[in-house]
Amino acid sequence: MGERVLVLGGGVIGLATAFELSQRGYAVTILEKTVCGGQASGAAAGMLAPFSEIGEDPDDFFQLCLDSLRMYKKWQQEVKRVSKLDFEYSESGSLHAVYHDADVLALETRKSWQEQWGTEAELLTGDQLRKMEPLLSKDLKAAMYYPEESHVFAPDYVLALEQACRENGVIICDQLESVEIIEWKEAIHLRSKSGKDFRADQLIICSGAWASELEHVFHIRIPVYPIRGQICAYDMQENAVNHIIYTSQGYFVPKANGTLVNGASEDIAGFQTSVTEKGIERLTNWNKRVFPHLSQKNPFHTWAGLRPATQDGFPLIGKLQEAEHITFATGHYRNGILLSPITAVAVADLLDGHKSIYSPLQSCIPERFS
Repeated sequence: MGERVLVLGGGVIGLATAFELSQRGYAVTILEKTVCGGQASGAAAGMLAPFSEIGEDPDDFFQLCLDSLRMYKKWQQEVKRVSKLDFEYSESGSLHAVYHDADVLALETRKSWQEQWGTEAELLTGDQLRKMEPLLSKDLKAAMYYPEESHVFAPDYVLALEQACRENGVIICDQLESVEIIEWKEAIHLRSKSGKDFRADQLIICSGAWASELEHVFHIRIPVYPIRGQICAYDMQENAVNHIIYTSQGYFVPKANGTLVNGASEDIAGFQTSVTEKGIERLTNWNKRVFPHLSQKNPFHTWAGLRPATQDGFPLIGKLQEAEHITFATGHYRNGILLSPITAVAVADLLDGHKSIYSPLQSCIPERFS
């Protein structure tokens, strides 16, 4: 049996990290206050779309996202193999659509630098665009087609990760309500609200939007803030959409079960996960400009999740410099699903004592705000 590892947090990052560590022989226990995947993870639209979402310049965060996208095909196959569960993984491609000539120029500029990263982007206009997606509004001027971008059905992906962990012997302790870090400098000792003690050789912090509560424990700044994302879904059994559609106002993701996910309306509401009329109206007020037929439809489902946003937009991934048995993997904002493979592999490499091959991790050092 390998080293004992406690993973604090059972969202997609905690589950993916626990899975990868268990694949490498570590004895892993996940500690979760509620249920696994119960916050941002299970509520996500599941987009794997770094080219569409990151358009300004190829910074370290873009590189991290792109590397993770290109890991996904093999990663999801392994999760399915170990869990014996299937989930939707669609290499649908995406269309980043715009309305104005000035925006077309911006797309062409974006394409020029993105081609350096091996994308096969193609600018589509007029009949070309309508052929790809007949239901799109004729007001749309053009769209950049990214065939490499994909999506997963997040709830089923999270369930499969959880089951894969269990198949590998990971102990999952959920519904703990709260977990206190009793000792971490010389030894790792955590205690649940019920008084149960947990001890290990390594501790991984994957507590998402709640990570900032640990500032007083580790005596470093952890500026991770909860951002509420509200999403709705339409029944599209009779009006199929084939690609991810991304615009400046939001996105649409078609799922194999015939639904079209439309997101996301974001606001700051503390740790409230309630759905608001105003939040959903932000979606329904503009989505008909993309798909005119939506003006005749109402969403059949609405929901919200908390996204852990950091002060600079980069996640916290890495060991504490003064306590190398403490590793952070949190603050992934809207990209937890996308970044789950690379985060899991990077953290496992750190625990194995290997120097990370992912240079962007230098921008994710946990103490950088202190």
